[in-house]
Amino acid sequence: MDARVEEDGTGRRQAYNVCLEPCAIERGMRIIGGKWTGSILWHLKDGPVRFNDLSRMIGGASKKMISERLRQLETQGLITRTVMETAPVSVHYEITELGRTALGFLDELRKWSESLPEGLTTS
Repeated sequence: MDARVEEDGTGRRQAYNVCLEPCAIERGMRIIGGKWTGSILWHLKDGPVRFNDLSRMIGGASKKMISERLRQLETQGLITRTVMETAPVSVHYEITELGRTALGFLDELRKWSESLPEGLTTS
């Protein structure tokens, strides 16, 4: 919903069409907006990935952080975790159909980010 602020007849500012908590954007950002969450889903789009391979794909994220995000995504139903009874034991992660529904806008985000001017900072 588009929010706007206008002055009322007494000169006070009044907000209209306020996004109620949690609005759709806020809810979506709470689910997918965590650091590394989008990257994890993106790297799982082509099929199951072992934990160590995933941690190598996501430069800059600690294994602890990746592990926390994976647990969160699994709880939310966006990925599945499979323990392979091999020697040594291997754990694979795979995106679910629900998780795949995020890939469209993640791809749009990727395209948008690639179109930004050089030198635009992220800080």
